[in-house]
Formats: sequence, structure tokens, C-alpha cells
Amino acid sequence: MVRAPEFPTNLIWLNVDRSLSLKEFRGRIVLLDFWTYGCINCIHSLPDLKYLEQKYGARLTIISVHSAKFENESAIENIRQAILRYEIEHPVLVDRDFKVWESYAVRAYPTFVLINPKGYIVTTIAGEGRRNLLDQLIQELIEKNAIEPQLLQFKLEEFSPSPLAFPGKVLANGRLFIADSGHHRIVISSIEGAILDIVGTGNAGLNDGSFDQAQFLAPQGMFFDRKTQQLYVADTGNHAVRCVDLKNRIVRTIAGTGNQSRAIYPHGGKALDVDLNSPWDLEKIGNRLFIAMAGAHQIWEMQGDTIQTFAGTGAEASFDGSIYEAAFAQPSGITTNGKELLIADSETSSIRSINLKTNQVKTICGGGDLYNFGDVDGAGETAKLQHCLEVEFNGDLWIADTYNHKIKKLDSNGFCQTIASDLLNEPSGISATETHLFIADTNNHAIRKLNLATLEMSTIEFPNLCAPNFCFPK
Repeated sequence: MVRAPEFPTNLIWLNVDRSLSLKEFRGRIVLLDFWTYGCINCIHSLPDLKYLEQKYGARLTIISVHSAKFENESAIENIRQAILRYEIEHPVLVDRDFKVWESYAVRAYPTFVLINPKGYIVTTIAGEGRRNLLDQLIQELIEKNAIEPQLLQFKLEEFSPSPLAFPGKVLANGRLFIADSGHHRIVISSIEGAILDIVGTGNAGLNDGSFDQAQFLAPQGMFFDRKTQQLYVADTGNHAVRCVDLKNRIVRTIAGTGNQSRAIYPHGGKALDVDLNSPWDLEKIGNRLFIAMAGAHQIWEMQGDTIQTFAGTGAEASFDGSIYEAAFAQPSGITTNGKELLIADSETSSIRSINLKTNQVKTICGGGDLYNFGDVDGAGETAKLQHCLEVEFNGDLWIADTYNHKIKKLDSNGFCQTIASDLLNEPSGISATETHLFIADTNNHAIRKLNLATLEMSTIEFPNLCAPNFCFPK
């Protein structure tokens, strides 16, 4: 066995009030999690880490080593916001310049390094879906070693209650529908901010029923069908698609089992029998509900009670061509101009299109590969985006250039330019009317309104909205 390399002494720690060393955890099992907060595979691993923390308690220390892929992910405050968003309750080491990554010879996100009580590396495992294997290995270490349980106290990052928490998406359609992702609910308001209804208890879970009984888990994209008065919701954390019946005030699951799919190849079946993989956004054309399936790196389609892969092989990459050979990378936003689906392909920092007549996929803005990102106005591949999470079409194509903290516009000539950047912090959702663009300003826990004529930005106030189980004084 190889002794685990000690941490450098000059790095920043979060979720703890001092620097830590591996040496102080002798007699205790240590699990290192190498991650970056925008990576869907890393996000999928967080529930597994929480499960292991709760199961093994004082016998196991988990340390997340944050090695940023995108430039924006290296900012300390942005990492702190991600810790709060995903409710991470163990120390996080900010691995500037990949020093720890390189010392452990890590090559992929996520990677787990298991260290025994004597400080030696037991194994290194890459990829998500490793809960059972890690559980087995930890149990074996406990059986073979004398463990010295340590009750460690960490100073966790604190989040002050706010009416909205990390809103992921917003939809303007006669009223505002807000995916209040951090509060696991859907908020419905007037365009001016008067609260009309709240869907969900605010507690994370997967439960159908009335508005005050239903539960979601980090919901994201939505589509509102005016004819039927039904709101379709990508219930991302539950790997499900939900339908909110506004007439009868009932929520029901229409696709997914609640379990994450591990299949990467194109497949499908009865919607309620098929495991999904982090559906992130929705677009409906006629009776076809298209789903940006971020975790599977694909676009899916639901018709009636059947769901299946529509485009993408499941490989995490950027390949154009037919829907059967194309590859996406964490598609997180989807809209239509009537002839094409337009997709925010976040990990390739690009905008992709799917021609609905020819079924051909092409890149129309930015991108090229998984590491080709930046912040440059321009046409085609000369334009650079950084982890864009949303697109919206209303004659022009609007882009939430999330990690550049900007709203950009792709005009009919194919030129992409910055329109707004003031106030914004990782905007993840946008929705357009004829006169305004509504923005889910995620890390600011706010909804902004951009006047498309004057380009003036304002903030929508929600004076009658409370955080779940916490009412603010009037």
C-alpha cells in the first residue's frame, strides 16, 4: 500500500474553521471525494456520501476535494454557495491549481480515495454510482482494523432563510412559475410578485397528492399547457417528471420511478416503469414532451404514457450528426423556434439545435469540446460561453450564460452578444414575454425582470412569501 499524500498547508478550507491534516485522522477511516460542483456525476454522488456519513458516523471522515473544471468554479464564494445548495455537511478543501488532484493521480470526476486508519490508500475508484462498493470496503476495514471513533465538530457554512432558495428555473406564462429548487417546491405568483399558490410542502421527497401534501426534490425546468391548465415539472432530484393540475390542485408523477437510471444507451418504455436520469428542462410541441435529460447526456421524448430516448448516444461529448450518432454533455435547457429544438449543452458551453424534420444535430454557438469555454461575443464557434444552463426563444434566442453571470442574445444572423450582466450571480433560468425577460438569479435567491426595450433590470419582490416553516415579520 501507498501512504496517502498529506494535504498542502496553504490551501483554503470550507465547512470547517481551520486547516485539516490527514495525520489527525489516524485511527479513523477517511474517504476523499474529488469533485467539481457543476458536474452532474458529482452531484449524483452527494446522496451516496450522505448515506455513508450517516451510517458510519464517528468511524468515517469524508473530505470533499474541490478541483474546479470551469474558471467560475474556482471562486471561493461560488464553492461556498454550492456547499449550501447541496447541503454538504463535511469539510471541503479548495484544491487550487489541482495540487491535491495531481498528488493522488486523479483523472476523472468524481473520484473516491479510501484511506485506512493507518493512513494508507486502500483503493481509488472513479465514477458515480459507487455507494454499494464503498459501503462494502468501509465495512471490511472496520472488521479488520481497530477504529478509534472521533466526535469531530465542524463549523458548517450558514444559510440565512430567504423567501426563495437557489431558484433554478422561472416560467412566465400569464403568471410566474418559479422552481424554488432549494426549498423543493413550485411558487406561483402574478407577474408583479403577488403569491397565488405554492405547490409542495417545502420538504424534500417524492409524494403525489394535493398542493399542501406533494413533495419535490430540487425541481428545475417547467412547461405550462394553457389548454389543459397543467404544469409539467422536471423533478430533477427525484429523476421524475411531475404534472401539476392547476384546476384540481393535484400533483401526480407521470414519468420515472424515483430511481436514477444507470443505462447510458438509448432506451425507453412505459413512462412510469422507466428509470430517468436528472431531467433538467422541458419543452412541449403538440403531444410531444421533450426532456433535457442532463444526467444521461441525452434528449428524451414522451408521448402519452411512453417515454424514450430521442437524441444522443449517452456519451458525454460534443458530436454533431443524426440524432442516433450525436452526443451531448449535460443538456440543461431546452426551447423551440417551431422548427428546431434549441438546447443549452452546459458541459460543452454551447448551444445545439435539432432539426425536427431532418433529425440532424448541429452546434450553432460556442463549444467544440468539453474544455472549450470562455466569455467572448461573436458568431458561431468564435463565440464563447461558460456552462450555459438555459435558452429561450422569442424571435431572438436568449441564453443564460450561467458561469459568466450574464444574459446573452443570439440573433437571427447567428451573432451572440452580451445583453445584461449587472446584479447577476449564476443565473440558471430565463423566460420571455413580448416585453420582458424574467431571470432566475440563482445564487442571489432572486427573480429579476429585464425590460427588453430599455434593457433596465429590476428585482421582483415577493412580500407575502416565506421560506418553508419560517415566516418573516411584516
